[in-house]
Amino acid sequence: MPIAATADELTALQDEAVRFTRELIRIDTTNFGGNDPATWGKGESEAAEYVVERLREVGLEPTVIESAPGRPSVLVTLRGEDSSRGGLILHGHLDVVPARAEDWSVDPFAAEIIDGMIYGRGAVDMKDMVGMILAVARHLARTGQVPPRDLMFAFFADEENASVWGAQWLVENHPELFAGMTEAISEVGGYSITLPEEDTGEDVRAYLVQTAEKSLAWGRLRAHGRAGHGSVPNDENAIVRLARAITAIDEHDFPIEFIASVRALFDGITEITGTGWDEEDIGAFLPLTGGARHFVTGTLRDSANLTMLESGYKVNVIPQTAEAGFDCRFLPGHQEEVLALLDELSGEYVEVIVDHVGVSVDSPRESPLVDAMAGAIEQEDPGSRILPYCLSAGTDNKPLSALGITGYGFAPLQLPADLDFAPLFHGVDERVPVEAVRFGARVLLRLVGSC
Repeated sequence: MPIAATADELTALQDEAVRFTRELIRIDTTNFGGNDPATWGKGESEAAEYVVERLREVGLEPTVIESAPGRPSVLVTLRGEDSSRGGLILHGHLDVVPARAEDWSVDPFAAEIIDGMIYGRGAVDMKDMVGMILAVARHLARTGQVPPRDLMFAFFADEENASVWGAQWLVENHPELFAGMTEAISEVGGYSITLPEEDTGEDVRAYLVQTAEKSLAWGRLRAHGRAGHGSVPNDENAIVRLARAITAIDEHDFPIEFIASVRALFDGITEITGTGWDEEDIGAFLPLTGGARHFVTGTLRDSANLTMLESGYKVNVIPQTAEAGFDCRFLPGHQEEVLALLDELSGEYVEVIVDHVGVSVDSPRESPLVDAMAGAIEQEDPGSRILPYCLSAGTDNKPLSALGITGYGFAPLQLPADLDFAPLFHGVDERVPVEAVRFGARVLLRLVGSC
């Protein structure tokens, strides 16, 4: 039977989702990357303790597993009416990327509400979703209602460092924790864009369900040269060699390719708006994707971005090595081709070191779970549509896929038409509308009652 909520219970659910989002933002869970425990702060542990306390308040007893000191993940499972169906994981990560306070207009860890927006690092990536699913878990526990299938609520560590000490570690070391789980939902999907409908001329919201993710490779370019005095000419300067490699990679023009999930998105937009898309002039069509445009643009081709630089130890010494970090994202099946290209473009004096590879995700665009998502959205936003799309980034659905768990991005947010949403992820003045969090909590409650 559907999960029910009285008016007071529904208000409490939404209030809690907003409160949890803000209180979690105030816990600084910055993940600076790397795998050196000496650099880890206490933030993830504090956030995990916060989640555990909120779950215990309603009688739940979660499992807490530390992959290493200070890297806890929290899991709790609620049994459903039919455990044979395969369970659904609702998961979020507790860590966030760094935020330089001097770049922001507000304190990135104060969770201020300004003009109806919650500001703070993690507001959309992804403490809003964590707040929503935590509120939903508490509602089910308080009311004693049983969902149709088993539900696992998972709060992972270390997603912003490729899940090394979070979901990936759990999958590799404790796969039994996920026994019986067959599907999962998480971040960067379920949010709305606004489109002009051809038949009526009215605006209609389309919610983008993330059904696919690009693969990724993180690593370093390491240039080798000859050390020497800064006053002496040196034609084997590692920094210069690295600079040439960076320039060659940055200037490379990766060809456009339209994978199936991208075509499905464009066809869906065309069906709503009546505006066709042209492979030879896709730039004219992309503005219709609204706040998702940056994510969508990132799924049209492979990419390699240089993200970090490190070299030298004194201004008058030419160093023998220089390094640049890279973040490479590629379409399904392109991994070997792109990494070979990086090696070629880097030249003979620069080696390409790959530290981490993340698999691509491509989930069915039609399934009972997708239908349930559409139904939950329709009930809260009648007349809206849902469309599939591919994410240019990655989520914890990547490691879960190694266990055969089918993952989707579905953190439902009803967004203002003019909000440029994608740049908020890892961006300055990250923020989320308060009403969008309240909307998402209602949608997720409907979803767990019908999935």
